[in-house]
Amino acid sequence: MSDDSQKILIPEIREILTQHGRMSAETIGEEEDLYGAGLTSLATVAVMLALEDKFNIEFPENMLGRRTFKSIESIAEAVTQLAA
Repeated sequence: MSDDSQKILIPEIREILTQHGRMSAETIGEEEDLYGAGLTSLATVAVMLALEDKFNIEFPENMLGRRTFKSIESIAEAVTQLAA
Protein backbone atom coordinates (compact mmCIF):
# COMPACT_ATOMS: atom_id res chain seq x y z
CA MET A 1 0.00 0.00 0.00
CA SER A 2 1.13 3.53 -0.67
CA ASP A 3 1.31 6.57 1.59
CA ASP A 4 -2.13 7.48 0.25
CA SER A 5 -3.43 4.13 1.48
CA GLN A 6 -1.99 4.87 4.92
CA LYS A 7 -3.77 8.24 4.95
CA ILE A 8 -7.06 6.48 4.20
CA LEU A 9 -6.51 4.26 7.25
CA ILE A 10 -6.05 7.17 9.67
CA PRO A 11 -9.77 7.89 10.34
CA GLU A 12 -10.45 4.18 10.88
CA ILE A 13 -7.51 3.87 13.26
CA ARG A 14 -8.70 6.94 15.17
CA GLU A 15 -12.15 5.35 15.52
CA ILE A 16 -10.65 2.11 16.84
CA LEU A 17 -8.46 4.03 19.31
CA THR A 18 -11.50 5.94 20.54
CA GLN A 19 -13.70 2.84 20.88
CA HIS A 20 -11.14 0.32 22.13
CA GLY A 21 -8.25 2.42 23.39
CA ARG A 22 -10.37 4.45 25.79
CA MET A 23 -9.00 7.74 24.52
CA SER A 24 -10.15 10.71 22.47
CA ALA A 25 -8.08 10.07 19.37
CA GLU A 26 -9.63 12.86 17.29
CA THR A 27 -7.36 15.47 18.89
CA ILE A 28 -4.16 13.42 18.78
CA GLY A 29 -1.59 14.17 16.08
CA GLU A 30 -0.61 11.34 13.75
CA GLU A 31 2.94 11.26 15.14
CA GLU A 32 2.03 11.98 18.78
CA ASP A 33 3.01 9.39 21.40
CA LEU A 34 -0.17 7.46 22.18
CA TYR A 35 1.23 6.18 25.48
CA GLY A 36 1.99 9.75 26.51
CA ALA A 37 -1.60 10.61 25.58
CA GLY A 38 -2.98 7.91 27.89
CA LEU A 39 -2.98 4.61 25.99
CA THR A 40 -2.39 1.74 28.44
CA SER A 41 -0.92 -1.70 27.84
CA LEU A 42 -4.31 -3.30 28.43
CA ALA A 43 -6.00 -0.92 25.99
CA THR A 44 -3.26 -1.68 23.44
CA VAL A 45 -4.35 -5.33 23.42
CA ALA A 46 -7.96 -4.30 22.75
CA VAL A 47 -6.80 -1.95 19.96
CA MET A 48 -4.66 -4.70 18.41
CA LEU A 49 -7.56 -7.18 18.40
CA ALA A 50 -9.91 -4.59 16.87
CA LEU A 51 -7.35 -3.78 14.16
CA GLU A 52 -6.94 -7.47 13.38
CA ASP A 53 -10.71 -7.89 13.04
CA LYS A 54 -11.24 -4.70 11.03
CA PHE A 55 -8.44 -5.24 8.52
CA ASN A 56 -8.34 -9.07 8.51
CA ILE A 57 -4.69 -9.14 9.55
CA GLU A 58 -2.67 -10.78 12.31
CA PHE A 59 0.14 -9.04 14.14
CA PRO A 60 3.18 -11.32 14.40
CA GLU A 61 4.95 -11.57 17.73
CA ASN A 62 7.79 -9.31 16.59
CA MET A 63 5.29 -6.45 16.06
CA LEU A 64 3.63 -6.67 19.47
CA GLY A 65 5.69 -3.94 21.09
CA ARG A 66 5.35 -0.27 21.90
CA ARG A 67 7.15 0.67 18.69
CA THR A 68 4.22 -0.62 16.59
CA PHE A 69 1.53 1.08 18.67
CA LYS A 70 3.38 4.27 19.66
CA SER A 71 1.50 6.55 17.24
CA ILE A 72 -1.35 6.61 14.77
CA GLU A 73 1.24 6.82 12.01
CA SER A 74 3.15 3.75 13.25
CA ILE A 75 -0.10 1.77 13.47
CA ALA A 76 -1.00 2.78 9.90
CA GLU A 77 2.45 1.69 8.70
CA ALA A 78 2.08 -1.69 10.43
CA VAL A 79 -1.43 -2.28 9.07
CA THR A 80 -0.28 -1.32 5.57
CA GLN A 81 2.66 -3.71 5.79
CA LEU A 82 0.54 -6.60 7.08
CA ALA A 83 -2.25 -6.05 4.55
CA ALA A 84 0.16 -6.07 1.59
